[in-house]
Amino acid sequence: MLSPESLKKIDREIAKYPSGQKQSAVMAALRIAQDEKGWLAPETIEFIAGYLGMPPIAAQEVATFYNMYNLQPVGKYKITVCTNLPCTLMGAESAVEHLQRKLGIGFGETTPDGKFTLREGECMGACGDGPVATVNNVRLCARLTPEEADRILAGLE
Repeated sequence: MLSPESLKKIDREIAKYPSGQKQSAVMAALRIAQDEKGWLAPETIEFIAGYLGMPPIAAQEVATFYNMYNLQPVGKYKITVCTNLPCTLMGAESAVEHLQRKLGIGFGETTPDGKFTLREGECMGACGDGPVATVNNVRLCARLTPEEADRILAGLE
């Protein structure tokens, strides 16, 4: 199901917790699996649960609670824009409208070429720099204006 390299990474995460607490590594294990597979299919989540010795529903609960996990295929670049109140008050709506127009997709959709997926996100903890977005859950983009969105997209092409 997962490569030996990914299993070694998961084992390193497991080692960070007390003996008998393998399930504590579930978030990291899901991230590692997603990094390898691109998204978390039900059978991948079930595999992770088995590997960690926990019920599959418990791993599924984690995967569905956090929006950083992809439960369906996504584009090469997943752009998640915070639309909570502070970011909205700082102009998220115009940045979102610009991205939707430029990419030709709405939230939860992927461009036909499979390059970009646009998602709506919850607070990312950077309200003072709003509006904010992330690219592939790892790159935080602050003060997102339509012009900044163009610059980000150009850097991803």
